[in-house]
Amino acid sequence: MSSTTGERLIYMANQIGKFFESQGHDKEVAGVADHIRKFWDPRMRKQILAHFDAGGAGLDPNVREAVGKLKTM
Repeated sequence: MSSTTGERLIYMANQIGKFFESQGHDKEVAGVADHIRKFWDPRMRKQILAHFDAGGAGLDPNVREAVGKLKTM
């Protein structure tokens, strides 16, 4: 994943997290995971999962948790 693409995906994921943030931890994590699963292209999901596997630098904590949850969905 190029750094530009990676940075953009991290930014997008964190923005989704900010949208769900006011709903509390559990709903934020579930909302982010569900949004990425439903609306992100499979290539984008593969890239964000690879970034997560590499440590998930730059992802907000609840977003990192949501991306990790994608592995079980």
